[in-house]
Amino acid sequence: MEWEAVIGLEIHTQLATKSKIFSGASTAYGAEPNTQACAVDLGLPGVLPVLNEEAVRMAVLFGLAIEAEVAPYSVFARKNYFYPDLPKGYQISQFELPIVGLGHLDIDVDGVKKRVGVTRAHLEEDAGKSLHEDFHGLTGIDLNRAGTPLLEIVSEPDMRSAKEAVAYMRKLHELVRYLGICDGNMQEGSFRCDANVSVRPKGQQAFGTRAEIKNINSFRFVEKAINYEIERQIDLIESGGEVVQETRLYDADKDQTRSMRSKEEANDYRYFPDPDLLPVVVDEAFKAQVKATMPELPDAKKQRFKDQYGLDDESTAILTSSRPLADYFEAVVKESACEARICANWVTGDLSAALNRSGLEITDSPVSHERLAGLLARISDNTISGKIAKQVFEEMWQGTASADEIIEAKGLKQITDTGAIEAIIDKIIANNPEQVEQYRSGKDKVFGFFVGQVMKEMQGKANPGEVNKMLKDKLK
Repeated sequence: MEWEAVIGLEIHTQLATKSKIFSGASTAYGAEPNTQACAVDLGLPGVLPVLNEEAVRMAVLFGLAIEAEVAPYSVFARKNYFYPDLPKGYQISQFELPIVGLGHLDIDVDGVKKRVGVTRAHLEEDAGKSLHEDFHGLTGIDLNRAGTPLLEIVSEPDMRSAKEAVAYMRKLHELVRYLGICDGNMQEGSFRCDANVSVRPKGQQAFGTRAEIKNINSFRFVEKAINYEIERQIDLIESGGEVVQETRLYDADKDQTRSMRSKEEANDYRYFPDPDLLPVVVDEAFKAQVKATMPELPDAKKQRFKDQYGLDDESTAILTSSRPLADYFEAVVKESACEARICANWVTGDLSAALNRSGLEITDSPVSHERLAGLLARISDNTISGKIAKQVFEEMWQGTASADEIIEAKGLKQITDTGAIEAIIDKIIANNPEQVEQYRSGKDKVFGFFVGQVMKEMQGKANPGEVNKMLKDKLK
């Protein structure tokens, strides 16, 4: 029997507000445990939550970006359940009336485009964090995260493979970072995923029984967890067993999912509207105001880079992978007046390699776009060769000097004097009669030998174009 997977994802996106969703406490990551949880976050008697307008703006911005229905009227509810790191005994979330309704994201998997529906995106507060390490059989509770604003983005069950699920998740990750509503740091829990997975015989319309895999925090683990779960369910059914609806965890060390708790058809969370919070009203004027702040979105930027700069798919994908990198590239093109393709090669090549080696983001690059543009301008006007430029770049990476200062200080200017180049070529030809004969008898590969000898004699400073042209003339 042929089987088909049915996959839906719930992505918890931590919004990049400076304060929490219902209090003025800081959302900064890395503080000492329980130093950023105020009376409101703890749900102490007599406190009242106050909605953070910036969280609402970010949710509306996301809704507009995925062409979703932005609700003119949404309501916060209390979701009642007990968990050690949920101080109030309930979570403030949105249920029947979320702020963002039906929308979509378009993905591309192996050249095949597919539209994945977004069911809803709703605002809610995060819980605290239970810590199990170093407590000798006890559990520590850190409530710094309690009350941090989340946008939970729920997809339709439109994905049919782990590859599609990862493509959707990556696209969403790219989008929220472009919008500036989330830093996307998965190690810190800013962007995490619950995957709902079921299988059914191919051609069957009804869904199978699903399992929910909780809190997966890397693209690689999402793919591995889903693939494992698909195989587990198929093996279970084919051996005569039944899939039960449950919550599972992915164990990365063992590369398998394991049961966490059974899940009935619907948990009774006893939702009811939060009496301390007014409904959220989003009018057309507010939507227009938010839309005016919308940046150029990733798909539009990719197409523009291809059309405007004539770049290939691979370079375009790398350069538009983040807004800061795309902005850096365009600034280099503008300031260097170099061909865009050359700028792209340097940004995706030498610069990106140096950033990766140092574990840095483009925003922390020691070589600013002004300094890289200055270097490329010197290649363009033939002051230095491409090979010498790599040497200059390494000097720039280690220090604060500009390309011009390094070139001047180290005497790296390219030799364009044809008389000086010709004298060296004559000398090399005279000293290597055997190689000259080989070249003239049709062994073209020997030409590289002559180029190398000339460049070595001139310490790499000769203009490569002039060297090639003059050598060919002399060797005829």
